[in-house]
Amino acid sequence: MALFKGLSLFQRLKHRSRALGRMGRALQLFVPMLVDVVRGRYRPVPWSAMAWMLLALVYLVSPLDLIPDFLMLIGLVDDVVVVGWLLTKVDRSLDPYRIWKEGEDIEQV
Repeated sequence: MALFKGLSLFQRLKHRSRALGRMGRALQLFVPMLVDVVRGRYRPVPWSAMAWMLLALVYLVSPLDLIPDFLMLIGLVDDVVVVGWLLTKVDRSLDPYRIWKEGEDIEQV
């Protein structure tokens, strides 16, 4: 029984590491995407990615939380979980831009 719990924990940690990777990719790719959209180089505008990012920013600065921040550690974990979930949504919304960007980088070489 303990082996299955350990395996389950390992699988959960592996899943979390993928989520962290998606969050990092979203943050690295969002600003270049925004620049390409403003300059008119990338169309169609990925409105869903912008909406998810806006929600993440609003949640971070909003005084309203699922768990209040005055509950020190738990309140901060709540922010990390919600914003992390929103950033994974941003990353998924940026998949078409990522494909376009990779094709553009190949053309420039």
